[in-house]
This record gives sequence, C-alpha cells and structure tokens, in this order.
Amino acid sequence: MRSPLIFLFALVMLLTSCHQNRLQQLSGTCFGTMYHITYMGNEDKELPARVDSLLAELNSTFSIFDTTSLISRINAGSDSIINADFEKVLCCASEVAFQTGGAFDFTVQPLVELWGFGRNKKPQQVSPEQLDSVRKFVNYNLVALRDSVLVRMDPRTQLNFNAIAKGYAVDKMAQFLLQQGYENFIVEIGGEVVCAGNKDGQENGRPWIVGVQTPTADKEDAVKSSDVRFPLSGRAVATSGNYRNYFEKEGKRYTHILDPRTGTPEKTNLLSVTVLAPDCMAADAYATAFMVMGIEESMRFLAKHPDLDAYFIFDEKGQYQTACTHFFRE
Repeated sequence: MRSPLIFLFALVMLLTSCHQNRLQQLSGTCFGTMYHITYMGNEDKELPARVDSLLAELNSTFSIFDTTSLISRINAGSDSIINADFEKVLCCASEVAFQTGGAFDFTVQPLVELWGFGRNKKPQQVSPEQLDSVRKFVNYNLVALRDSVLVRMDPRTQLNFNAIAKGYAVDKMAQFLLQQGYENFIVEIGGEVVCAGNKDGQENGRPWIVGVQTPTADKEDAVKSSDVRFPLSGRAVATSGNYRNYFEKEGKRYTHILDPRTGTPEKTNLLSVTVLAPDCMAADAYATAFMVMGIEESMRFLAKHPDLDAYFIFDEKGQYQTACTHFFRE
C-alpha cells in the first residue's frame, strides 16, 4: 500500500509545480502612464509594493513634473550631486546625443517649457525672438559630470530625461525581476518593452510577441495594434510618436517632439518610430532621435549601426505608409 505521507508529498509537489507555472500579472501607474508586468512563477503578494516603490524612486529622480525630484532640484540650481540612476541615464543620453549630432538632446527642457509641453502645460506658438532667447543654452555639450557632481556651463541650461527615463525604468525593472529569481517575464511601461525567457517557462516555450501600434488620427482616439508583430528576445523595443501629444493653432499641428537643433517641433511626415536596441534605455532615446531626423537620415544612421532596427510609419497624402530595416521584412 502506498504511504499516505509519500502520496501527500507528491500531491504538494504537483500543486506547487502548477502554481509555479502560472502567469502572474501586475499593473499600475508611473511616469504619467501605465505599466504592465507579466511573469511566470509563484504569486508574490509583496511584489506589487516593491515594484511600486522602485518606480516611485525613479520618478523622484527623473520627473520634471515633481518640483521635489532630483532633476527639478538640479534645474533649479538647489542641487548638483547626482545618484547612480541619474549617472547611468546621463551617460547613455550623452552618447545618443553625440551619435545623432544633437537630434536627441537632454538639455531640451527650456524649449519644452517655452512651447507649453512642460509643467505648466499651456501649449502656445513661439515667436522667433522667444526662440532665440532660449536656444543658446540648449546644448548637451554645456553639461559635464565631475565626481558625481553635475556641472552646467550656463545656469539656464536645464535637463529633461522624458525621452529616455521610461526605457531606463523598464531595464531596471527587468533587472529587479531577474534578481528575484524570475526568468520568464515581460515588462512594459508606456509602450517600452523588455522581456526575458518565454510565456511558457519552458526551454522551447512560446516567445513573447510584441506588436507595433497604429497611429491615431486624433489624440483622443482609441489605441489599436497594427498587423506588425514579432517575437522579442535578447533586445528591447521602444516607440516614439507625435500623434498623442500636440496642440493645433490656425490649422497647424505642433507636436511635443522638438528638434533641439532648431528649437521647433519636428517637421517631418513621420507619425511614429519603433526601435529595437540592446537595451530599452537606448531604444527609447533613439526612437525620439529618429522622429527628429526623419526617415532618410535615420536609415543612413541605421545602416552604420547594425545593433539597431527600426520601423517607421508616416503619412503620405493622407495614407499610412511604412519603411523599415531588414529585421521587420523577414
């Protein structure tokens, strides 16, 4: 006769195994948007609070809308000593700014406020005189780091990491989950995504599938996914678009994506750019840079950087058209 103890032990092991192979889901808000985490494993009732704590810490470092955040204190001149998260983002932002010739520039904050896309959120047209008064201290070369102390050559130079901080948060959340022993998960914050393993938690399980969002005609329209879907493994993905945050004046649309080189909203017919990169922080930054650079300049850049791939959606006489690197044509 089978031992009741052995039978009970086998039953417990079976139930534990089933529980460990269950998809768990978390969601919440951060950086003014939603986050979604799906992971395979045991339900950890303490995990949501720990996730929210980590994201709140990042928000207190990078939010320009929080007057007490580290970046706000630096911009106000009341602080100059940065933390490890700030230094990592600054280093990546500086590299992308250099590589793209300033199409991405983390000192764009004065322009963001001038055009009304910042803390005050009062979109407005800008005169040439106003633009000239601000452009001279928007330049990533006016910022330096010396022994964890941020040095601004001009006190009017102000930082904005909105186009890279979400990607960094996704990367850091992925690292956190790996440290907790989770090997199969997908993390998404406002459309920026990193995943690990697969959705089955098995050696040859089904891969995580990511889709490209279809641009909306109006910022209030419902978000829809396009037919472009691909398995994500070993890289991260981020999307930048100009169709959700803009204002219209006298029949002209002014988007929140500003060209740091001219000080004005980008003027291409691009609607969105989805970028794959080794990490989400870089993908986030390059997606914004490519929106500014336009398709032709971006494709020339991509030809020299095989670690990056991109999918462009643009408007051609009222019709959506696309362009992409080889990865999306396979």
